[in-house]
Amino acid sequence: MRLRRKGDLICTFLLLTALCVLLYVQMYSVSPRLNKHKYQKESGTERNIIVESTEAETQLDFTSSAIQSEHNCQLGQQLQNAQGQVKTPPTSNLLPWNYRQYLWQKDCREFNQIINQKNKCHKPSGEQLLLISIKSRVEEFERREVARKTWAREGRVHNLQVRRLFLLGIPANQSALASWSRLLEHESQIYQDILLWDFQDTFFNLTLKEIHFLKWVDQFCPAAEFVFKGDDDVFVNVENIADFLADADPKDDLFVGHIIYQALPIRSNKSKYFIPEMMYGPGVYPVYAGGGGFLMSGHTAKRLYHASKEVDLFPIDDVFLGMCLLRIGLEPVTHEGFRTFGIVRPSAAPHMQTFDPCFYKELMVVHSLKVPEIWLMWTLLHDPNLKCARKGSMKRPFRWRIKRKSTSASIKKLKH
Repeated sequence: MRLRRKGDLICTFLLLTALCVLLYVQMYSVSPRLNKHKYQKESGTERNIIVESTEAETQLDFTSSAIQSEHNCQLGQQLQNAQGQVKTPPTSNLLPWNYRQYLWQKDCREFNQIINQKNKCHKPSGEQLLLISIKSRVEEFERREVARKTWAREGRVHNLQVRRLFLLGIPANQSALASWSRLLEHESQIYQDILLWDFQDTFFNLTLKEIHFLKWVDQFCPAAEFVFKGDDDVFVNVENIADFLADADPKDDLFVGHIIYQALPIRSNKSKYFIPEMMYGPGVYPVYAGGGGFLMSGHTAKRLYHASKEVDLFPIDDVFLGMCLLRIGLEPVTHEGFRTFGIVRPSAAPHMQTFDPCFYKELMVVHSLKVPEIWLMWTLLHDPNLKCARKGSMKRPFRWRIKRKSTSASIKKLKH
């Protein structure tokens, strides 16, 4: 009798052990990434922020596989849907709400395209194409219209055929924009220059515009020799850009703009550009171009597209593109003709105003202008009676034609 009871106890113990093993295996098969991460606990409740098990991996490795990113995206959406039932850790509570939303969905990088322009890049044979892409928002119709009527006009400029596109996402506050979809569809039918994707048009999602545009160029505009990308509040002297590109080979690497070196991540959560250490550990950003406007060859755009698939998304699109440049081993070239922080009055001409058209005559890109200022500057620069200072009458420190030799030499150095 005792032997039978002892045998029953042993069988029961073995069955319970087997059941526990099965439950353990099933739990970890639901989320295969749990073996690489750990949930921190507070008062017995799991927190919804996942902490990397190795901090060095987070700080130094920008790359991730497409499969892993897709899994992270699904996991983040599940966490966001369960936000009412899951507590957040104290470190997460210090983050702005929009930043916590970004963390939940930061690995989502594939969104449907709602409006496309498949035939935008058709051009006469034997001519080079300059594709102008402009980041905009649905509500900024006036900025798009002034660009269409002034510097972003389509047509022939010197030896280039110019084509124009505006890059948009879904408005974050759709209730404040009644009938926005019908208005935008009508605008697209008239101008045929709208690209719209199915993600919210927020500051953190500007990186999504970057990767989706690079993908679009690779799919629908692979023949573009050169690509300019900028904001909708810039003034661009396309004639100067076309003149600058006259000696450039579109089959070589070219990336020119206002290049920023040794930029530091901002750790204050009150800043628009706040980046916590959990997102980016190193103390210095890679070299990157100011997002107000930069110029690249079609060859470089294609290389950046492939690199963007291998680099983790980052909430600041300028820095993300710098990570992609670092990934392909390309050093961008800085040029004084790109003024992404506006114009500072030079000491050589203290009597002149910074909004003088003679300043803009020698530049390529000037950032942060209002709609009336863009209209005015375009009108003044194309006034046949415009007279600027004679050559040699004063020192002009940012006369880009003078700097062209050094810039071309830097480009040639990159080619070799």
